[in-house]
Amino acid sequence: MAAFSNLAIGQTEKEIEDQVQFWTSINSTTRLSNHWGVMGDFHIRRNNFLKDPNFYFLRLGGVYWIDDKFSLAGGAAALWLATEVDNEFDFALEKRLFQQVLWRTSFDKVRFLQRIRTEQRWHEILDAEGSVDRIVFSHRVRFLFSFKFKLFKNDKLPQINISDEVLIHFGDEIIYNTFDQNRLFIGITERINKNLTFDLGYMNVYQQKYTGYQYVRNHTIRLFFYYAPDLRKKKDAELPHYPVGGIE
Repeated sequence: MAAFSNLAIGQTEKEIEDQVQFWTSINSTTRLSNHWGVMGDFHIRRNNFLKDPNFYFLRLGGVYWIDDKFSLAGGAAALWLATEVDNEFDFALEKRLFQQVLWRTSFDKVRFLQRIRTEQRWHEILDAEGSVDRIVFSHRVRFLFSFKFKLFKNDKLPQINISDEVLIHFGDEIIYNTFDQNRLFIGITERINKNLTFDLGYMNVYQQKYTGYQYVRNHTIRLFFYYAPDLRKKKDAELPHYPVGGIE
């Protein structure tokens, strides 16, 4: 993930690389009281569908609910990004701090969710031998809009889930790609039991590289699980407890 500003000079044609990926995760939010809770999630993403590793990701944090519609969260995370060196994979470590604000509401059969997340990222750059060459720091801001709606009256049947997230980042080595990536997801959400749900569908991840003219278009099958126990005695009926993590 180094910045190759000299390669962008004189380049006029866009290059797009298509990939197929599989992305799965477990996302957990435990609500301890009306205002306080904890969150954590673990992600695995693989290239060439299931063949090759892409990254492993772990996030932990605390959550503060202002009310049942607004929440704040923050914490730390680590990502191990696979880099191919001599036909083998080495892993570059990325450390993060994150902060987020989340708002949700419902209208009839539709539930809306909006989230703004900021991140401070320290990610390793590996050399040709797979050793750490240097560490690059950057800020990233993420804007997520999601909505789910019921097609059926029966709550046991799936809901349609559509979301889009735009990511932009800033830093000394980010010159040609302030736009980082866009993630568009279309799928279904299904409840397994009162605490566990999953969503399954297609995610298009369109990412701009540091050169500015090179892009990666990832056609991703996404399977996310959400475990969200609510330990409060009095619980909200209209807007039940929900996970606030998810999405690497």
